[in-house]
Amino acid sequence: MAKRSVGMVLAEYFDNQKKREEKDDIETVMNLVEFPLLNQKTPNSIISTTSNDLSNWSRLSSLWPLLYGTSCCFIEFASLIGSRFDFDRYGLVPRSSPRQADLIFTAGTVTMKMAPSLVRLYEQMPEPKYVIAMGACTITGGCSGTVSYSTVRGVDKFIPVDVYLPGCPPKPEAIIDAITKLRKKISRKIFQSKRSVSSYELVNQAGFLCAE
Repeated sequence: MAKRSVGMVLAEYFDNQKKREEKDDIETVMNLVEFPLLNQKTPNSIISTTSNDLSNWSRLSSLWPLLYGTSCCFIEFASLIGSRFDFDRYGLVPRSSPRQADLIFTAGTVTMKMAPSLVRLYEQMPEPKYVIAMGACTITGGCSGTVSYSTVRGVDKFIPVDVYLPGCPPKPEAIIDAITKLRKKISRKIFQSKRSVSSYELVNQAGFLCAE
């Protein structure tokens, strides 16, 4: 009986300790998200930080998106520009050139013929760059992915995706939530170059030659 009671006490102790550690981890992550720069303070009002935290903080509210829209998801994204949702308050400035953008929205169905142009747009964007896959057709191929031989079943086969936004089509509120999640990811990210699929590899994966 004594052994059983001791075992119960130890099990309860370890459970409480595990919950306490999980709570500390969550608080640490939230602190990194909300205050990426304020690591240490000195009496002389000097803030010490790292170059990664400084660049992440400056990038949080200055994302310049490029929209690669091919179907109905584009209409949902276009409604964000209006006064009802006003996505300018998040610092987003739509760009028409990939060389001026650091975020690309892939919205709608992507076919094998369109995949090389998508990869080319991604490669023309300066580092660091981010991708939000918007809609079921972009993420899995959607309804066409199961019946069409020419539909790409997920753009993550060709370019790295940072945030997946499911829906058919996703609502504007969901797009804002995806942008918020991307900003949280940027705030605690260490910069490193991401690799896309080269044009040669893309041709081999597609199984046919694409005319340049």
